[in-house]
Amino acid sequence: MSRLFGTDGVRGLANGILTVELSIQLAQSAAVVLGHQETAGRRPVAVVARDPRISGEFIIAAVSAGLASAGVDVYDAGVLPTPAAAFLVDDLDADFGVMISASHNPAPDNGIKFLARGGEKLTDEQEDAIQAQMDEEPYRPTGADVGHVQRFADAEDRYVLHLLQTLPHRLDGLKVVLDCAHGAAAGCSPEVFSQAGADVVVIGADPDGININDGYGSTHLEKLQAAVVEHGADFGIAHDGDADRCLAVDATGTVVDGDQIMGILAVALKESGRLKDDTLVVTVMSNLGLKLAMQREGVRLVETKVGDRYVLAAMKHGSYSLGGEQSGHVIFSDHATTGDGVLTGLQLAARMAASGKSLAELAAVMERLPQVLINVKGVDRDRAGEDPELQAAVADAEARLGETGRVLLRPSGTEPVVRVMVEAADEAQARREAEDLAAVVQRELALAAEPA
Repeated sequence: MSRLFGTDGVRGLANGILTVELSIQLAQSAAVVLGHQETAGRRPVAVVARDPRISGEFIIAAVSAGLASAGVDVYDAGVLPTPAAAFLVDDLDADFGVMISASHNPAPDNGIKFLARGGEKLTDEQEDAIQAQMDEEPYRPTGADVGHVQRFADAEDRYVLHLLQTLPHRLDGLKVVLDCAHGAAAGCSPEVFSQAGADVVVIGADPDGININDGYGSTHLEKLQAAVVEHGADFGIAHDGDADRCLAVDATGTVVDGDQIMGILAVALKESGRLKDDTLVVTVMSNLGLKLAMQREGVRLVETKVGDRYVLAAMKHGSYSLGGEQSGHVIFSDHATTGDGVLTGLQLAARMAASGKSLAELAAVMERLPQVLINVKGVDRDRAGEDPELQAAVADAEARLGETGRVLLRPSGTEPVVRVMVEAADEAQARREAEDLAAVVQRELALAAEPA
């Protein structure tokens, strides 16, 4: 069997790739690897949660059945964000957790993501062990040794209280528009912001099982931009389907991306002495403007490969307090084990309230350099790092850009695509260099035509 786990759990078309049978099998295997092998005879405990997709109803039922049939006590937290599930695993001192979500994907997709003890993401070794266990005979206890399934009645209340306890400053006097993407944050995000003192306007908070991410949320900012201007709000916050990310717009409707949010929060933490080693962890996709701004502010950057798991690994290795991605995954290690869009939005709002500055003023800490990304399809991604003609073209482009630009050539991890990203002080130059490099990629790495 090819590797089931992708960059963020097992994900695919619900009832297509992700069936009831696979869900049960994955759950039974996880019960052994994350449960019984770690608990030395004690009955394992797991927290399960989901986003509002209609398919999440049958998948969470299948997962819960698989876990209970393998001797795991299950606490069903219902519809909650992914970071809430991670928090609850730790707060309940559960042995592991399961989140049913496909994040920002459209409604027909879904996914199963496992969380280890403490609410942390699994290692590759743990994922491989779960998949290997699927080839073994399932563990099927009987009688009193089967697991219980019960409602985690105060799950949302615990999460909301946790978020409020992280606030360094109340939000009284701020008006915010929240776009919940018809997703998992539709209940808790408006409640948290309201309890923190903000005047809240809510859009995208009527999930019906099939409208998640449909025209709303962090991948569709147009409605949020319009609503902020219409309501005269100070700013807006957009979540994705499982609320592990956050993007923002200022009072004029201008987008404030993950890099700018991290820049704002890094400066805030540094000023308060809470930015460990004055270091921010980012991926190679972060805008060069962030790097230049952090140099000016005395903040060191640690760069990782693309993916929040790599950001988390680097943060854990250096015990750093802040990291994230341009897409809006921001991680506060003092408060969370994963990206948390509601937490990020709260901390951003608290910085506005404490400083008395608008979001536009705070975002001016960095100037985003023009960034052009081109996905070149139908090419041999495995040769991207070794083709001499392509490497020479990259070197030539870097020489022309000098210190005010950069080139990033990155093969996709999931499809035959090479991503060409170019930054430059001038957008026209960035686009020209990116298009020229994309042409070289297409020419040099073209897949051989199949024989007739």
